[in-house]
Amino acid sequence: MSQARGASSAVVIFPPGPADAEGLAHVHVTSWRETYKGLLPDAFLARMSQPGFARRFARELTRLNGPLTLAAADRFGVVGYASGGPSRRGVAGEAEIAVLYVLQASQGRGVGRELLTRTARALRDQGFQSLVISVLRENFHARGFYEHLGGVAEPARREPGPGGSMLWEVAYRWPDIRRVTG
Repeated sequence: MSQARGASSAVVIFPPGPADAEGLAHVHVTSWRETYKGLLPDAFLARMSQPGFARRFARELTRLNGPLTLAAADRFGVVGYASGGPSRRGVAGEAEIAVLYVLQASQGRGVGRELLTRTARALRDQGFQSLVISVLRENFHARGFYEHLGGVAEPARREPGPGGSMLWEVAYRWPDIRRVTG
């Protein structure tokens, strides 16, 4: 584990292993409930299962060719994580951070920025030249965060959501991944 530059002195960024699956599941479910209340159906958010996600993370973290994942933890446990790989849209040289979640209580401490930077750096080291990350159109807090970090918004598009619903997403793109990696 290494110290997160710019984050609280008690936060470390590290590649999680299967033993971190429960912490990742807690962040995943809690951050969805904190962030997407009013944006996604309440019934869907209530049904999210931490044990189910913990099993999924434990499986994913043992795969050799799984997505690149980094976690952030403080003395109480995992407070955020990011995951990425090749972009879903299949653009040559383009990486996508598919997931970037930080518990509300840990936001504003540089954790999200450090996760984004470190994940982008690892993807750059794999040969990717550009970066994209998508966010719900109505998630204005996250959109402001990506704009502040230099992401360029693309036009909103409809994407499948939970329970067959359709949601509006906005992709933020950095044509040169080095703009994110510092």
